[in-house]
Amino acid sequence: MALTNFILTVAGVSAVILLLRSDVKQSATIFRRNVKHIRHWLEEESAAASKAAEKTIPKELESKVPKKDIPKEDKH
Repeated sequence: MALTNFILTVAGVSAVILLLRSDVKQSATIFRRNVKHIRHWLEEESAAASKAAEKTIPKELESKVPKKDIPKEDKH
């Protein structure tokens, strides 16, 4: 009886270990694939943002100093 319990316990633990190993491998594979997708999306967004930034015309900042207070440069 004790031998049968020991054999069943070893078989049960072995089965659980095998299932967990395959589950961990599968989860790691899925995680790596997801990271690749996320990296690809970030690169696409970065490229799109840089293209959009190139297309926009930078606006000139208006000076808050009144024009009459700006001294004229003397030309010699």
